[in-house]
Amino acid sequence: MRGREVAHAHFRPSVAPRLARLPQAPDVIVIGSGAAGIAAARRLSERSLSVAVLEARDRVGGRAITTMLRGHAIDLGAHWLHAGPINPLVRLGHARGEPLRRAPQESHLWVGRRPGRPGEAAASARAFALADRAMTAGSSESNPDRPASTALPPGLGPWGERVARVHGLVSGRPLSEVSLHDFPSLEYGDNYFLAGGYGAYLARLAQGLPIALRSPVTRIEWGGPGIRVATADGRSLSARAVVITVPVMVLRDSITFVPALPAAPRGAIDGFLSGLYEHAVLHWPSSPFRGADRLASIVGGRHKPPGLLARIDGTPFHYFELDAPAAEAIDARRGGADGVRHLVRAVLAEHFGHARLRDLTIPAVSAWRHDPWSRGSWAVVPPGHAGARALLRESVGGRLWFAGEALSRLQWGTVGGAYEEGLRAADAIADGIRAEAA
Repeated sequence: MRGREVAHAHFRPSVAPRLARLPQAPDVIVIGSGAAGIAAARRLSERSLSVAVLEARDRVGGRAITTMLRGHAIDLGAHWLHAGPINPLVRLGHARGEPLRRAPQESHLWVGRRPGRPGEAAASARAFALADRAMTAGSSESNPDRPASTALPPGLGPWGERVARVHGLVSGRPLSEVSLHDFPSLEYGDNYFLAGGYGAYLARLAQGLPIALRSPVTRIEWGGPGIRVATADGRSLSARAVVITVPVMVLRDSITFVPALPAAPRGAIDGFLSGLYEHAVLHWPSSPFRGADRLASIVGGRHKPPGLLARIDGTPFHYFELDAPAAEAIDARRGGADGVRHLVRAVLAEHFGHARLRDLTIPAVSAWRHDPWSRGSWAVVPPGHAGARALLRESVGGRLWFAGEALSRLQWGTVGGAYEEGLRAADAIADGIRAEAA
């Protein structure tokens, strides 16, 4: 499948939870078993409601999957636990005794063919700080919305292009396509990683939940007194409420609603852009970078990679990150995973020399943009669409609820944000059902 290789579809998850059978007459149907679906199912069960989860893939976890490579647990999708103080999965992980480790603050800078000098590192840090202050100030809702790129201040010097490239990477699209009102507010000062992998953590949270795999939902009938959900494999279930957690890029045309969704939620769903953040997994024992889990910036030269995460959990594995422009350029050439591998080798050879790559292998390349159940890494709000996240938190007719990272303002694009939105939707449904019974 040249040009459309989806690495995570070919690797098996390191943890496969034991799943319960679906109830015949659930109170609530949850569509999707990513972070939002798992959170909703857990919370609904805690509140004594029966739940049935329908999942299109042959595994749980959505865009978070951990696999084993050369004896090490490696995440092929989400791997950062962002925003520790507000991330529910950090709090839950501490309570469960999960092996969390704080992300280090130290990072690497490589300029051309040498390590960066202290003055260069300081200049880079000043440019990022200046840009962050300007963009945070401009993101106030008292100001008109506009492309985030227009808030980049003058005076960033030679580091300005680097600042825009990195912020474009973490935004999922170039800043010219990102709403300034929705500019990422996540701080990198209190992030975590998880020994054994983020995807494995989510899979453990799904243990014992009633989830049917390989059951993509194709139709939701919600015009009558109850809700009926149909799947591609011929399954049909009825319930009092439905939580829809599939990515908005998939939701646009994979599920038929009868009657059609009202104009407001339909417009909110259709207005998102597909964010792209891919990575190639490198096994590179002789990498010059030392210290576990450190970000590495490689600047200068013809190639301008947005970033590298080096020595994952202290192993010889690294993530080479690809932003939207790089991924789309490879797709335009129909390069596929081999095109990514060629790019990685070209970048590293330019900066470190071919001899240093003698032990480099690239065992996996992500392609969430080509995964039919993702169609992107996360949802991006373009200029003028900043109200979409809040709008989708409102139920449709008191029976259809949406959840997922696309609805989270403070943690969008993250597993933690998706999990929090799953909890929110489940609590709203449970509160409503309790009020009806009172």
